[in-house]
Order: sequence, then structure tokens, then C-alpha cells
Amino acid sequence: MKHFKLTEETITNIFGVKLFRIELTIDCKWGKIGDKGGFVEKEENLSGNAWVSGDAQVYGDAWVSGDARVSGDARVSGNAWVYGDANVYGDARVYGDARVSGDARVSGDARVSGNARVYGDANVYGDARVSGDARVSGNARVY
Repeated sequence: MKHFKLTEETITNIFGVKLFRIELTIDCKWGKIGDKGGFVEKEENLSGNAWVSGDAQVYGDAWVSGDARVSGDARVSGNAWVYGDANVYGDARVYGDARVSGDARVSGDARVSGNARVYGDANVYGDARVSGDARVSGNARVY
């Protein structure tokens, strides 16, 4: 059983994509049954125990899984993956074929795009840009 469902509350993002607010269907670490989350385009955008909250948006073929969280006004789109215990928040954007995993954090106005990988305990924040085939890992800090 999934821990969330799509509600009838929708928005259309700036790209014209219809997104659905999600709602918890079980009590879990993210909240209680009935608590509202952020927005996804389709159920396939979210799996495992992952959660989207606030006004965050996940759409396209993007995938948030494991115990990952996307919150605030963050956006995950394209073919991007956020998984493990990763956290994307603030006004951060993860898109293209980018991957954020492990205990990595992407926050502020940071952007991770292209085939970039952010993993381990890495932290990308502020106005940082990680793109192309870049790799940020370990305890690295990019800001």
C-alpha cells in the first residue's frame, strides 16, 4: 500500500503541466493520515517512503524514492532522481538526468542539472550550480 494518494487539488505549473497535491494515507515519519504534501504529476514520481511537502513540485519522468524528501519550493523534473536519504529544499532545482542520493543536500537557490551527481554527505547550497558530468561527493560543500 502506498503511503500517499493524489488529491483533487491541482495546479498547473509554468510549463503547463497539471500537478496533483498529495495526501498521506498512513501515519508515518512525515505526518499523520490526511496531512497534505506537495505536488506531483503522477503517482510514479514518488515511491518507497519518500515525501514531497510544502509547495515543492516533482514532474516529468523525475523520481523521488527511498526516504528522500523534496520540500519548500523545490522542483525536481526531467529524468532527475532524488533517492536514499537525500533532501532537496528551499528554491533548489534538480533536473535533466541529474541524481541526488545518499545523505546529500541541495538547498537555497542551487541548481543540479545535466548528468551531474551529488551524493554521499555532499551539500550544494546558496546560488551554486552543478552541471554537465560533474560529481560532488563525500563531505564536499559547494556554495
